[in-house]
Parts: sequence; C-alpha cells; structure tokens
Amino acid sequence: MKPLSLLIEILIILGVIIKNIEAEKHSKKQTERNATTQVSANELKQFLSHILERRKLIKVIYQRENALGKKKIQRKLRIKGIQNKDLSKRNKNHLRKQAKKNFTDEGDQLFKTGIKILQQSKNQKQKAEAYVFFAKAADMGNLKAMEKMADALLFGNFGMQNITAAIQLYESLAKEGSYKAQNALGFLSSYGIGMEYNQAKVSLGQLHLIGRKGLDQDYYKALYYFLKAAKAGSANAMAFIGKGNAIGLHGLGLLYFYGKGVPVNYAEALKYFQKAAEKGWPNAQFQLGFMYYSGSGVWKDYKLAFKYFYLASQSGQPLAIYYLAKMYATGRGVLRSCRTAVELYKGVCELGHWAEKFLTAYFAYKDGDIDSSLVQYALLAEMGYEVAQSNSAFILESKKAKILEKEKMYPMALLLWNRAAIQGNAFARVKIGDYHYYGYGTKKDYQTAATHYSIAADKYHSAQAMFNLAYMYEHGLGITKDIHLARRLYDMAAQSSPDAHIPVFFALMKLETVHLLRDILFFNQFTMRWKWMKLDNTLGPYWDLFVIGLIVAVLIFLLRNRYG
Repeated sequence: MKPLSLLIEILIILGVIIKNIEAEKHSKKQTERNATTQVSANELKQFLSHILERRKLIKVIYQRENALGKKKIQRKLRIKGIQNKDLSKRNKNHLRKQAKKNFTDEGDQLFKTGIKILQQSKNQKQKAEAYVFFAKAADMGNLKAMEKMADALLFGNFGMQNITAAIQLYESLAKEGSYKAQNALGFLSSYGIGMEYNQAKVSLGQLHLIGRKGLDQDYYKALYYFLKAAKAGSANAMAFIGKGNAIGLHGLGLLYFYGKGVPVNYAEALKYFQKAAEKGWPNAQFQLGFMYYSGSGVWKDYKLAFKYFYLASQSGQPLAIYYLAKMYATGRGVLRSCRTAVELYKGVCELGHWAEKFLTAYFAYKDGDIDSSLVQYALLAEMGYEVAQSNSAFILESKKAKILEKEKMYPMALLLWNRAAIQGNAFARVKIGDYHYYGYGTKKDYQTAATHYSIAADKYHSAQAMFNLAYMYEHGLGITKDIHLARRLYDMAAQSSPDAHIPVFFALMKLETVHLLRDILFFNQFTMRWKWMKLDNTLGPYWDLFVIGLIVAVLIFLLRNRYG
C-alpha cells in the first residue's frame, strides 16, 4: 500500500530509537541528550534486514495458517459430502479478512500504547520509547502512527529530520484521505520547503466561490470542492459550507483582515468579526479585542479591547489570555497588577501542546539545528503566532537554513515580516522598510520604505524608524528633502530611546558641519554645485560617512589633549 522508501524511512527511525534505548540501558554515564545519537550505517542495515526477514516470516506463517485452515475446511466438506466452491471462496475471504483485522487491531493497540507513554513521558528516553510503538504501528499500516512518524521526519525529532521522506509519507497518507497530511503538504508548499513554492494551494472551492484566478464564479462547483474537502476533514471547508455560522463568519473576517484572496478591508473584517462574536465564537471575540488594542482599522480603545479579550478568555482562548496578561503587566486599560499578569501568563503556558513546540524550536536553534527550528517556527507562524512569524523571518534572512534555496529566503522573510507587522510588531514594520530601502526580496523603493518607517514612527514611536526617516529627509531619498524635519526627527529618536543618543549625536554633528561648510565655503550657487559634484566624484556617494569619521577623529584628538 505504501512505497518502499517510506517503509525504509520508518524502519530507520525505529532502528535508531531502539538502538538508543538499548544504549541507555547499558550505559548509566550517557546523558539523555546523547540518547538520540545515530548508529552506524552497518548496524542500520543489519537491523533493516532483521525487520524485513521478520516480515517475510510473518507472511509465511499467514500462508501456512491459511493452508491449514483450507485443509480443515476441505476435510469437513468431504465428511459432509458437500462440494461447494462458493463456500470455499467465502471461507477463504473470511480468513483473509480475519487476518487483516488481527493485523489492524494489533497496529491500533500499539499506537494507543505509544500515545499513553507519550502523554505520561517526562524525559527524552520515554518519548523515544513511545516512538518505538508508533514505528511498529506504522509498519502495520496504522495511518495515525504514520502521521506521527511523518511529523517526526519533518520536525527532526531525535535528530532524524528528512524532509523528502516526510513529503513522500504525507503524499501517501493524503491519498488515503488524511486531512493532517493534506494540511502538512499545503504548509510545505506555502513555504517551498522540499517542494515547489505555491501560495495558491488553498482550495479550489474558494476560487470558484469568489470567481478568481481565471475561474468563473460557480457556486455548484464551489460546493462540490468544499464537500470533497470537508469529507477529508478540512475544517476550513466545513466553515465555508456553513457560511452563516460563527466559524464561517470569523473565517470571512480573517480573509478581509489579512487580505487573503481579497483586498485588505478592516471595515468588512470588523463587520464579520462582530457577527461571529455575537454568536459566541471566542476567536472572533479575540480578533475584535485585537483590532481595538492595536488600532487596526478602528481608534485604539483599551476598554473595548479588554472587554473582548475577557469574553474570549472565558472560553480558554490562549491569545486572549496572553493579551489580558500583557494589559495587566503594562497597565493599559486596567489597573496595573503584576500578580494577575503572572497568573495569566502561567495560564497561557499551560494551554495546549503548542507551548512545547515553541520550546523545542528554540532549543533546536540554540543547538545549531537550524532547519528543524525553522520548520517548527514556520508551522507556528502559519497558525498565526506573531513571535513565530518574527523568528521564522529572522532565521530566513540569516540564510543559515539549508532546506530552502537562498534566493527564496528574502522574499519569504519579507512575507513573514509583513504578517508580524500586521499584528502590531514595530520591529517587523521597520524591517519591511529596510527590505524596500535596500532591495532585499523586492525592488528598491525608497518611497515605500519611507511609508513603513513613518508608520513605525507615528504608531509605535520607534526610535530606529525615526532615525531612518530623518536620514531620508536629510538626503531627499523617496521624499522631499527637508533639513528642518530631519533635525526634528533626529531629536525625537534621541528622546524615544537612550540607545539612540550616540548615533543621533554624530548624525546631527555631521548635518551641522556640512551646513556650516556650505555657508562658509560655498557662498556662490555655481561654485556650490561644482564643489558638491567634485566631492561626489572624489570621495564617492558616501562621502558624508567620511565626514562623520573625520568629526569622530577630531573629537578623540581634542579629548586626548585635554585629559592627557
């Protein structure tokens, strides 16, 4: 049923995990971290041959049992004098079905045992034991166990990351109707990890519903594809089918909020979130709270934000609880209470398995396993976690990952910085400006860069954005040259952050020195133009940096003479 290569990958993981557990039992000095060390290729080959021989033996045993069963039936038939070929076939089919059922039941039992061990696990050794059972169950064709093993290959659990094998296994599972595998393939496709980059792999149903990408609007075809996806377990498809329900309304709100397939429209998003919130959907209540908290399409209103966050938190919405904790920690919209904030933060940490995924992603990065860390952060980013979006973008722009082509890293990082900026991350907004300023992952566009710096400066009072914007006004890059506004922005940057004092000091020193030289030396307009052109030709377009360096050198010389 499944390709040989997938079986080999599963068996390799099984062999590695079993070998590691045996090594732990025989060596007390070995740490849990070393429990996942890979065994040699020869040992793996020996283990694989052993497993394959075992499978052959099982096959022979089944054949013998079938033969014995057949003989018994024939003996009974002879005694009774019944020669019925149809009865023989039915008995043969019955034996086959029974053997298959026993095989399936054993796989299910192994999977349940693995789940039980995993839920009770407190260390890496116990988790490894759980995956031994998953591997055995997967070998018997258990789809849920195969999903677990595919995830292990994708995320690099126990140092066994293999994207190609994971994709093959997911593709095999997708054919069997696994919606988790379909989601995983969609996620990998959206990032171009191990397969062709394709953000368009959403749903044919959505395309027919809104009539885009060259397709005519066709509600019947849309319904057909949504029903097909819903049958496979797609929650999104189920939401679209029941468009009038809370989940569907919330989903439509998200489409307008993030601009997925439609232009960004905060007014429409607000309308759908309000309708879904009225029906008691906690995710919609959270989205309303976030819009009022961040001022996305509405005036900032911390009291309304608190109201909706509180409503959503009553249903256990983790992001709503997180933002409530943030409001109590900072005193925004409520009386500041560190104790309440800590309790709420603790509650967030205890919600869901995703918190563990953040930790495993972080430790994978610290240990130098960049690819594993990126895949885990990227998955969390797709789930909408702003921290994961920022971390994924940071890893991509460092170009340390090996699972993506280098030319794809900056465009993907820019996409993730955009998503983080939409959620109110000021640093991400400045990053978008930088990407447009330097032409990373997009064309150089000073005007767009200035727009993003302005947003970060006005909305979040970012000192870095103010400094960058001041420099652009000073030199007239993408905006009209304005020395007075440049001075003011430099001063505002220094007031916003103590870290900006020194760079602002040197920037203002350079600006004032240049203008002093202009006033003293270049009194004639013709002479002034000629001299500036000569400076550009002699020292290059970055001569102003040379002036800053000269000022620094003069200051150091004066200070040494004074205190020497």
